[in-house]
Amino acid sequence: MIFRFFNSLMPKEEKFIELFVAHSAKIVAAAEALGEMMADGAELETHFKRICQLEGEADSITRQTIQALHRSFITPFDREHIHGLITSMDDAIDCIEEVAQRADLYGIRTFNNDMRALAAGIVEGAGLLARAVPLLHQVSRNAEDINKLCDAIGQHESAADKHLHEGLRSLFATERDPVVLITTKEMYQRLEKVTDRFDDVANVIETIVVEHV
Repeated sequence: MIFRFFNSLMPKEEKFIELFVAHSAKIVAAAEALGEMMADGAELETHFKRICQLEGEADSITRQTIQALHRSFITPFDREHIHGLITSMDDAIDCIEEVAQRADLYGIRTFNNDMRALAAGIVEGAGLLARAVPLLHQVSRNAEDINKLCDAIGQHESAADKHLHEGLRSLFATERDPVVLITTKEMYQRLEKVTDRFDDVANVIETIVVEHV
């Protein structure tokens, strides 16, 4: 009884890693919905609504994390890095939603191979992120695996840059309709921007590893 009483007075460690894991699951689901949205014959409106729903759920997890950070006495690693990680993750799913929003706004119903390649890279990058985040439970022990996953995320970002370059080069060489050119160019750039945000997340994770090894 006395032990339980004193234990109740001790500051509790918030479950930050669990919140990161939950958020990464939303990113994966949103990335997969984006890939499905770009498939032939896809019900675009259904996938668009799904992505918006997932982004809202991710926002809720972000708020929970920030609130937990404010009230927490004990954190698994530096408070600045906790804030940086959850906000960079939230930026990533925001960018996924922005791609879907532009497709819906511009009435884009078909997606070319370069767009699909960028979307496929987003799905793969989200999966790598979701594998890396749970390893933060034991940063030192998992440092090598975490770094390998972060390196792979960086490689996807580099591949996306190439797809963006090739897509834009083809677009400018063949498209004469200025509206189509402008909207397609923006779609390419927003798709590539998602991989940039994944790379931002990987950079925060790598910083955490460096400080704990």
